[in-house]
Amino acid sequence: MSQRRVGIRATIHDVAAQAGVSKSLVSLVLRDQPYVSAEKREAVLRAVDELSYRPNSVARSLASRHTHTIGVLVLDLHNPVFVEILDGLHSGADDPHLTTLLVSAGGDSERERRLVLSLLDLQVDGLVLVGHRLTTETVTQVMAEKPVVVVTRRDVRRRGLDTVCNDDRAGAGLAVAHLVELGHRNIWHLDGGRSAVAQDRRLGYQDAMQTHGLGAHTTVVGAGFSDDAGWQAAGAVLDAGERPTALFVANDFSALGAVARLEQAGVRVPADISVVGYDGMALAAMRRIDLTTVAQPLHAMGLLAARMLSARIQDPTRRARNTVLRPALIARSSSAGPPATADARSRER
Repeated sequence: MSQRRVGIRATIHDVAAQAGVSKSLVSLVLRDQPYVSAEKREAVLRAVDELSYRPNSVARSLASRHTHTIGVLVLDLHNPVFVEILDGLHSGADDPHLTTLLVSAGGDSERERRLVLSLLDLQVDGLVLVGHRLTTETVTQVMAEKPVVVVTRRDVRRRGLDTVCNDDRAGAGLAVAHLVELGHRNIWHLDGGRSAVAQDRRLGYQDAMQTHGLGAHTTVVGAGFSDDAGWQAAGAVLDAGERPTALFVANDFSALGAVARLEQAGVRVPADISVVGYDGMALAAMRRIDLTTVAQPLHAMGLLAARMLSARIQDPTRRARNTVLRPALIARSSSAGPPATADARSRER
């Protein structure tokens, strides 16, 4: 039985005394190192259990110079897209003792800066920035102290900065090509606002419209990445003199808001207007929603980010990797041929 006083946290010395071994051998067992006999390993683990011993993480980090903790800044916790990236991030972490400190400021760049500096004060081993609004100067400042990996942003380039993102311009091209193949010519874009990601998707839409000879029909409606932004932008579409036959919306959340606004006004999706979103969040696949979307490889992005950060922590001098993954279009029931095509088919029958 343990002679440790009640209410006092057990130390590694207590474990060693209880198991009848040295402190260094206890350390070997706790780090799952080889060359420890089964009998002594069992004695140490039994003592750990009896004493409810928890290793002192501060002391351990001072000895190893690592806290086994990473900081993760996420743009918006309300958007399930970022949750799917986080799932991949956790899957890719190769440290079973890793602790993740998650922060979010909802896109407030100054608050993001303060939160990231707080993570540095906590001595995290590295940081992953997912969809951030930080300035390049702040990212550079953070990189001077700890390894950093940026996810979804491809506009920030610095020596030693690893990035993983989706090819947003190519993804926008997939959306336009899909709608053109269905017979649409009057395709409008509800954009995502002023962010770098939104800009790439907007430019991809404009390039694709030109490529398909539809430059005269290119129309961009200011929106954003929220369902409310999609709702408001769809209202502008309804007020237009000549409505489009299809909408390419900057993200799935905004697309859901747009669909809701159109249907409230009696506009049928896709019979009257087809809608294509962007991101490929799992919610878009639900039967009631069934949204055609350009799907980012979200899990793979998080997985790669974890591996990049681990490699950077182990070798801070390694060459930076800037990985761009290609999205895929998933056609569902929110997109179909334009109304004229549907009417013609009806007359043929």
